Amino acid sequence: MNHGSELDLPSIGTPFDQKMMQRCLELARQAVGRTAPNPLVGAVIVKEGKILGEGFHPGPGQPHAEVFALRNAGEEARGATIYVNLEPCAHYGRTPPCSKALIEAGMKKVFVGMIDPDTRVCGKGIQQLEDAGIKVIVGVEEAHCRKLNEAFIHRIRFSKPFGILKYAMTLDGKIATTTGHSSWISSTASRQQVHQLRATCDAVIIGGNTVRRDNPFLTTHQVSEHNPLRVVMSRILDLPLEANLWETQEVPTLVFTETKTNSTLQKQLLKRGVEVIELPVLTPAMVMERLYERGLCSVLWECGGTLAAKAIADGAVQKILAFIAPKIIGGQFAPSPVGDLGLEKMTEALELENISFHAIDSDLLIEGYLSKNAWLV
Repeated sequence: MNHGSELDLPSIGTPFDQKMMQRCLELARQAVGRTAPNPLVGAVIVKEGKILGEGFHPGPGQPHAEVFALRNAGEEARGATIYVNLEPCAHYGRTPPCSKALIEAGMKKVFVGMIDPDTRVCGKGIQQLEDAGIKVIVGVEEAHCRKLNEAFIHRIRFSKPFGILKYAMTLDGKIATTTGHSSWISSTASRQQVHQLRATCDAVIIGGNTVRRDNPFLTTHQVSEHNPLRVVMSRILDLPLEANLWETQEVPTLVFTETKTNSTLQKQLLKRGVEVIELPVLTPAMVMERLYERGLCSVLWECGGTLAAKAIADGAVQKILAFIAPKIIGGQFAPSPVGDLGLEKMTEALELENISFHAIDSDLLIEGYLSKNAWLV
């Protein structure tokens, strides 16, 4: 079930146009988790109702979706129509501009899902196409196009990665018992969805408590070939010598700590292939700044309540995914998913917008955006 989402708003274009743009999104998703800092883009070339070529952008430094679609269509592309979920680029980066390639290929019409927020493009690609006599229609399935690339949009607009806070809790708002036991609150199907969620993200972050208590792998558990960068925040580096995260042959791990902490463990981690970065002061905002510099778009926070509250307060979280299990634990001191935010009145409560509800077996997933980020979708 779904409620209150802007994805249900009417789209421009004919049902066929909408179907072709949906196909672009399908194609784009084939590279999910692999394109940062670039967006997810798919393209479809059509003539007389028949698909002649398709393509998607597989990752940085590789050709864009339009180029693959043009190669696929060959000479038949001349006089055809192309659908692409993001405005064709108009600048020289690692690859030549796609607007030029479409003009040279003799395209007749271009359907664009959304304008590229990158100032190097942002209308310039459309202008170049129109100046060449090509008809351009913008806004087909725009809400879905924006949703697909919400992390890219956020990165461009705010110069920091898009933060997603995910947690599973009981019906009475607990993430573990009073003893700290938490396996498993949510259903197998919900956990499978979390593995798929990790596959769409560039990094997943936890704190030291989660390492010590749960000893997680933080992988996609083979639901995808892509695994996010695993990130641990530990201010004093009081972490165990042995942990699943220190096995880095297949999936990298990055530890953030403060300056001159536990040099003995740092040496051990470096020997295991774990990267360690020291910061003068360890905060979610500083970590997100470093991850932005690395080219990351989307970051998944899978931490406990204390770090979750700090991430929210630091503006490092834009989206919430709350898995609610029909279970009751009770306990005055059983931990909750978000720690102290310093709020004293209900009128100060942080509200979510663009909310959707999804039933997953016996669990309920509530998905929404912190209200100041409602523009994203």
